[in-house]
Amino acid sequence: MITIIDYKSGNLKSISNGFKKIGADFQITDDKETIANSDYLVLPGVGAFGSAMENLEPFKDVIFEHVDDDKPFLGVCLGQQVLMTSSEESPGVKGLDLFKGHVEKLPEGVKIPHMGWNRLNVTNDSPILEGIDGEYFYFVHSYHVIPDDDEIIAGTCEYGNSVVASLSQNNLFSTQFHPEKSSKAGLKILKNFTNLEI
Repeated sequence: MITIIDYKSGNLKSISNGFKKIGADFQITDDKETIANSDYLVLPGVGAFGSAMENLEPFKDVIFEHVDDDKPFLGVCLGQQVLMTSSEESPGVKGLDLFKGHVEKLPEGVKIPHMGWNRLNVTNDSPILEGIDGEYFYFVHSYHVIPDDDEIIAGTCEYGNSVVASLSQNNLFSTQFHPEKSSKAGLKILKNFTNLEI
């Protein structure tokens, strides 16, 4: 069963529609016991880093346990950014720190927010990006992640500079773009996620 965490900072309707389109069994919940017993966790996200982390406080322990148990976890958009150590959007607020690195505002000289379709450049093997190469995905964001370790970067896009679009490390995956809003290619990513072995 796929569980979408309802922490009052995610576009639940959008991401649930994506899983519905691929025929996946999913649930949306804020019940910690249900989340703790889930095989697959999804963390969507919209809004600001600081308020998202405040809303995530009750769920941090079950998220850490899930990742420690090597069960698949997917963060989407702001859900990717909160996986980092920190963000300049909310100085002094600690992220989940599951990916070492920080979040910065998109560079000067580009339109902010970055909104629209961009080509994904797959840079490292990742099971959720299997069968994906050069397709376009839908982005809406003003900040981007900069991991300490380039080896966990699974995909990038060009927007002024090279921007990290996807991270992958063991059972932990994330995308800056919205797979659920990215047509067939995005739905393939969701399908790849649901097909991961537990």
